[in-house]
Amino acid sequence: MELFSPDFGLIFWMFVTVLLLVLLLGKFGWPFIVKSLEERANLIDKGVEYAQEAKSQLENAQKEAAKYVTEAQKQQAEILREAAKMKSQIIEEAKGAAAVEAKKVMDAAKVSIEQARKESEMQFRSEVSRFALQIAEKVVRKDLADEKSQAELVEKLLNEVETKN
Repeated sequence: MELFSPDFGLIFWMFVTVLLLVLLLGKFGWPFIVKSLEERANLIDKGVEYAQEAKSQLENAQKEAAKYVTEAQKQQAEILREAAKMKSQIIEEAKGAAAVEAKKVMDAAKVSIEQARKESEMQFRSEVSRFALQIAEKVVRKDLADEKSQAELVEKLLNEVETKN
């Protein structure tokens, strides 16, 4: 039964041993443990700070990337608008040039047609005049065969000249 009721000497030495153990641990063990815990806490704090800094950098990078994407989309839209403007302008210029060229061709064709018409009219007049002269010559020869008809013709022509003046 000695185990259940310890002796005073045993309790004294146990107390001295525990006290020495606590003093040794307090002198050498606890500072090392506390120092290790503080270093670990500092390392954890630095890790948290690094993570927060990385998170803020990531957020800034995402914001900047979004800004660049928005700017690129604006530039793309502007380029497309400019291309559409240039396309319309080129089409309008081409239409204008085609209209000018068509007008030149039409004017040249009109001039050519007018010239051909005048030439054919002149040729027609020349032929009509020639036929008229031939007919007049034949009529005059027939009508003016005698002297009396010549005198009547001269009289008639003089009367026409007097009435016109």
